[in-house]
Amino acid sequence: MKQLHLLFFLMLGIHAASGQALDIDECYRLARQHYPLTKQYDLIQKSNEYSIANVAAGYLPQLNINGQAAYQSDVTQIPVKVPGVDIPEMSKDQYKLYGEVTQTIFDGGVIQQQKQIQKAGSAVEEQSLEVELYKLNDRINQLFFGILLVDEQIKQTAITNKDIDAALQKTEASIANGVALKSNGDVLKAEMLKNDQRAIELKAMRKAYALMLSAFTGTAINETTVLLKPPPLLIYNDIKRPELDLFEKQAQLYDAQYKLVNAKNLPKFGLFLQGGMGRPALNMLSNKLEPYYLGGVRLNWSLSGFYTAGKEKLLLDIKKKNTGLQKETFLFNTGLSLKQQQSDADKWKALLETDNEMIRLRSSVKKAAAAQLENGIITSSDFIREVNAEDQALQNKMLHEIQLLLTLYNVKWHTGN
Repeated sequence: MKQLHLLFFLMLGIHAASGQALDIDECYRLARQHYPLTKQYDLIQKSNEYSIANVAAGYLPQLNINGQAAYQSDVTQIPVKVPGVDIPEMSKDQYKLYGEVTQTIFDGGVIQQQKQIQKAGSAVEEQSLEVELYKLNDRINQLFFGILLVDEQIKQTAITNKDIDAALQKTEASIANGVALKSNGDVLKAEMLKNDQRAIELKAMRKAYALMLSAFTGTAINETTVLLKPPPLLIYNDIKRPELDLFEKQAQLYDAQYKLVNAKNLPKFGLFLQGGMGRPALNMLSNKLEPYYLGGVRLNWSLSGFYTAGKEKLLLDIKKKNTGLQKETFLFNTGLSLKQQQSDADKWKALLETDNEMIRLRSSVKKAAAAQLENGIITSSDFIREVNAEDQALQNKMLHEIQLLLTLYNVKWHTGN
């Protein structure tokens, strides 16, 4: 049985050594690259290009085709009759078909501001997407460090079984010599089986974590994949989260909309050229269908926009202030989370300072218990108790190390550094 135990953990070590290695930064990169939402970047950029091109088309000459057929109740007449002169009388049915070309000279800056609004809106969309993608890092942290903790626990289980196996060999020799009871060996074997079961549970847990991490990163992660433990990080308190850029871009969008309100209420100037066929044409006294053309400069100034401009600006001011309040609330909540994370980091550091001494003491007690078991002074149950106490001390240190790393990387995620 002991050979099977050793073979089991030896194969585990061989698999781990032969697998690919991944660090946490690579997992961040793969998750961002694989996440379906990333594809929206191209869609946003293409939509922005098309929309700006459509807005810019306002600078191009505009062509309109118009037609009209009308019947009117009366027509213009000359109230003078000249003897011997036949003055033609206009028809009451009139027709007109013409085309008009217009060219904007000055639009008050409307087209330019519409382009700026489109760019600002696309920037808001892209930054909103960046905020969603940034949340992936938090999920990767939980899975990555969860696997690291399980890996350490699996290793510790193998070490504990190695200690028990060493004691079992000496106990079996004592049983063979008639100086120890067979039950002492059975207790040790039962404890080894218990550790084997724990190893099976841990491997199943690791497989579940690995499947989720594999789904996020789009790469095969299994029992042969080695996750590299990252180094501790320095803690920075300044916040550089993508949400802050989102708030800034939203404010820029409202500024662009504010300028558009002003631009819409300025006078517009343009050139126009109109040509077509009409009865009458430009000569109102002619009853013939004749071609005509005319051109010039046109002024257009709609004053009705002044009725609503003030309220539109007030609404934009309210939206901008609301964005400022959202930013303030975000910084407040993030600051609270950072204080909690920093407090947790201090706690894990303090616990780690005592872990090494605790392990040293438990190891010393376990060695003494091993000698006492060999000499028949204590039972195997007493020895198992000391082995488990040392194992717990070692696992506590592993837990504190991984929790400290996770906390430091959570601080990094919360600050965006």
